[in-house]
Amino acid sequence: MDTTLQDPLVGQELDGRYRIEARIAVGGMATVYRAVDTRLDRVLALKVMHQSLASDAAFVERFIREAKSVARLAHANVVAVYDQGADGGHVYLAMEYVSGCTLRDVLRGRGALHPRAALDILEPVLAALGAAHRAGFVHRDMKPENVLIGDDGRVKVADFGLVRAVDTNTSASTGSVLGTVSYLAPEQIEHGTADTRADVYACGVVLYEMLTGAKPHGGSTPAQVLYQHLNEDVPPPSALAPGVAPELDALVASATARAVEARPADAVALLGTTRAVRAALTDDQLDAVPPQAKEDHSAGSENRTTVIPRPAAAVDDQDQLNHTSRLELPPEPPRQEGHRRGVGRGRLPRRGIVTIAAAVVLAIALGIGVWYISVGQFTEVPPVLRKTQAEAEKKLHGAGLDVKVVNEFSDVIPKGKVIGSKPGPGERVRDTGTVTIRVSQGRPRAEVPNVVGMPLAEAKRKIADQGLTVGKVTGRFSSETAQGSVLSTSPGPDSVRRPETPVSIVVSKGQPVDVPDVVGDSVDDARSTLEDEGFKVKIAERQVFSEKDKGSVAEQSPSTDGKAAKGDTVTLTISKGVQMVGVPDVTGKNVDDAKAELEDAGFKVDVQKALLFPGDTVQDQSVEGGDKAPKGSTITIRTKGGVF
Repeated sequence: MDTTLQDPLVGQELDGRYRIEARIAVGGMATVYRAVDTRLDRVLALKVMHQSLASDAAFVERFIREAKSVARLAHANVVAVYDQGADGGHVYLAMEYVSGCTLRDVLRGRGALHPRAALDILEPVLAALGAAHRAGFVHRDMKPENVLIGDDGRVKVADFGLVRAVDTNTSASTGSVLGTVSYLAPEQIEHGTADTRADVYACGVVLYEMLTGAKPHGGSTPAQVLYQHLNEDVPPPSALAPGVAPELDALVASATARAVEARPADAVALLGTTRAVRAALTDDQLDAVPPQAKEDHSAGSENRTTVIPRPAAAVDDQDQLNHTSRLELPPEPPRQEGHRRGVGRGRLPRRGIVTIAAAVVLAIALGIGVWYISVGQFTEVPPVLRKTQAEAEKKLHGAGLDVKVVNEFSDVIPKGKVIGSKPGPGERVRDTGTVTIRVSQGRPRAEVPNVVGMPLAEAKRKIADQGLTVGKVTGRFSSETAQGSVLSTSPGPDSVRRPETPVSIVVSKGQPVDVPDVVGDSVDDARSTLEDEGFKVKIAERQVFSEKDKGSVAEQSPSTDGKAAKGDTVTLTISKGVQMVGVPDVTGKNVDDAKAELEDAGFKVDVQKALLFPGDTVQDQSVEGGDKAPKGSTITIRTKGGVF
């Protein structure tokens, strides 16, 4: 059954540009479609965020910010990002479409791979991640689903949707972490943090899976898998695949070390080690037959990106194994109370009761004091995301807080609604404190200035000041507008466009004037004539053979039948004189053959036939064969016969 037919977005057009043709895949955070960019007429992949996440303004803003960062990663093994935007409740990312399959498809269909094939896939993956790491980003969700293998054999890394700067906190929220259970590094599970070495760990797990056809840690619940990540080393691949070389066992062990500091620093370092291991292996070791493929009953849910609670409690839903999940922080263990000593089973003495009562009163008073100091004098900031400015101010004032408004542009949040607040929702601020709310001014817009009639330099400056860019500049003759001033722009004045939109400019070339004919003149005379008429002169580097005297002007551009403006440049080509070429000897030949031979040599031919009994054989020619004549000149040939 084709579930694509049930998808309401199939057949729709997003943002007036992207026509969705088919659904490719569904993940924990978004659905990927094959679409056509109707503006550029090209096929691409459109990643549309699930609407449950698209309603979270903070998540959407982060998604867009991180997508823009990834778009700057220009690497042959990274899926290119073309565009991002929103259409109603649909937040999307337009990406390069790779026709082929994922590494997961390959593993599901073939099982374990030959070591050579596994390394052929791993190396471009590490090259792509290395580019991201050196640019300051960490992927955070490496797995076979995010490795695309094109029909042409190219390997590309996709889905940088969870990418973050290396130095930023990578937790999805307090006490949680995003990721895919089977590929999470121990520090992601335990502390919710991830740097470049978390990607290295995931690549080690992927290599293990390619060599063995199975994941290193199995289990029926996320909790079981996560426990093994924290407490058990990844076993050597040779335990399942006896043909795997010890060097590959060591490579997997290095990449998947539970101690962060024991792993290679980043993907670049792991790539260097991988290439060294490949060089050390023999052809027999590289082509070792992998173990027989086994059906992986655990595959499926643990391969998907969701939000995992940390540490994972027992979860019955098998499908959560393939989502990146949110891991909640471990609760504090209950304190063990020691056994009471010196208290009998009878009633407490009166003095003891009084002492206990006094202690209770003191504890209550102390608790009230502590509560006021730590909590009582603070107010929790209420959530105001996506509320109108008036609604947000009313809610914050109602909580006893002052409000400061800052206006910002937003690609996603409608104009007049709140993008976010500082402090954020749930954070505490001292009573009567101030909360700054960021109110959307809608999508960033720039107005095309009216620069008609301005000099070109000033017009360019005005356009740049509006946040736009200068596009193609062309010239057109005009008898009304001064030369060098702007005639028109496209888009026209007062048009509203997105920032950095190119604005094309048409500049006046002034009133057209006739170009003097200087062909045949000497160079000095030609230059003087043209400059007197207000033209600039340029001498072409090449020279040509012509009928004009050697050293005189053979050609000019523009020619006399063209138009030019004062100040334009006229290019002069100098004559090398007449070109002399050898004349073929055609006497005694058929007249048609003779004519063809002379024309091929570059001559014009005049045929004179006898009046009485004209023949078809050439009797003589005006220039004897072997002599030279000007190329293009006329050679006369006469045929045998009577009177001419």
